[in-house]
Amino acid sequence: MPPARSPAAGLRRRKAFIPLLLLLPMILIILFLISPLRSIPAVSNAALRPQQTCDYAAGGWVPDASADSQLRYDHTCKEIFKGWNCVANGKRNGRALLRWRWKPTGCELLPRLDPHQFLERHRNTNIGFVGDSLNRNMFASLVCMLRGVSGEVCKWRPAGADRGFTFLRYNLTLSYHRTNLLVRYGRWSASPDGGPLESLGYKQGYRVDVDIPDQTWADATSFHDVLIFNTGHWWWAPSKFDPIQSPMVFFEKGMPIIPPLLPPEGLDLALKHVVTFVNKAIRPNGIKFFRTQSPRHFEGGDWNEGGSCQREQPLSSKEVKEFFSVDNNSTNTEVRVVNQHLMKALEQSTFRVLNVTHMSEFRADAHPSTTGGKKHDDCMHWCLPGPTDTWNDLLAANLAATERGLD
Repeated sequence: MPPARSPAAGLRRRKAFIPLLLLLPMILIILFLISPLRSIPAVSNAALRPQQTCDYAAGGWVPDASADSQLRYDHTCKEIFKGWNCVANGKRNGRALLRWRWKPTGCELLPRLDPHQFLERHRNTNIGFVGDSLNRNMFASLVCMLRGVSGEVCKWRPAGADRGFTFLRYNLTLSYHRTNLLVRYGRWSASPDGGPLESLGYKQGYRVDVDIPDQTWADATSFHDVLIFNTGHWWWAPSKFDPIQSPMVFFEKGMPIIPPLLPPEGLDLALKHVVTFVNKAIRPNGIKFFRTQSPRHFEGGDWNEGGSCQREQPLSSKEVKEFFSVDNNSTNTEVRVVNQHLMKALEQSTFRVLNVTHMSEFRADAHPSTTGGKKHDDCMHWCLPGPTDTWNDLLAANLAATERGLD
């Protein structure tokens, strides 16, 4: 048994310890003064808020061994357009194309959208997708993910939408507003009485009113809390509107723009007016994204020249450069060209950019190809399930960052 300590001994030890306590601050000050400043690590804002340091737009696809056991939804989702249902249509790599995850450079894997969490976080919220069929592709992906965990839905067409769903338990509405150019357009024919365009030899074409939003989405800005826009890059390409037989003729304030604009100039003007309209019309505290362009992957020619997309693996970085080099003027370069116009239009705006282009450029393996049911290979739209699920992961991550004030 250890000897008992006397109270007097304990008191003497405490008295001896007190001077050491008094000297400790002085010792620390001396050590600080003689130590080099570089030995004290600085804590940056980036370290405190790692979400800001991750550029989700740059990175690469890595194999995902858990993909087969963690499908977000399957080919039975009724919102999948038939031509995009690569598993049901028997595409050879329909399931294999899902075995990849996007890993941003220097960051962890892009987090997967959690359907339960998404529904809960966005209770009493209206989310609208405004754009061409690629935005419908993204819309369908999100609907399928959420319907997998919440089947009580009401199907309707809010604010002139092409289609829409409300998840009743959460009062969360998703809708898709179809538009190709974002602004109003339609067939134009020369007037027998003549006019400025007729005097220049124009006989027919497509009239594009750059300052009038397409009626399919004009009311969406006052209905939705979150809007995701895109404009169809293919629709601004020369292959869509023949510059001789059916040129785009641009109007502003009801009058033709003279001298006539080329499509790139018309795109700049249309985007300028769209940004102005949305900024004025969007509901208070509304959040607006502009999704960058979705790449095509035609090889051996364009869609009407026998082009195809038969790859079964993502492209390498070298192959991406070859596919989309603007300098080489390859078949699929218009995606980057239109992005240049888009970024210019958004420079001074409050739109948030949802950059899906580079991550999608790798995925030549994920188009419906010959299983899309068209007369030509579909190398433009995406298989569902497929890469647009990752677009929605990116959307969810951006919305979460916005709520935390990190955008």
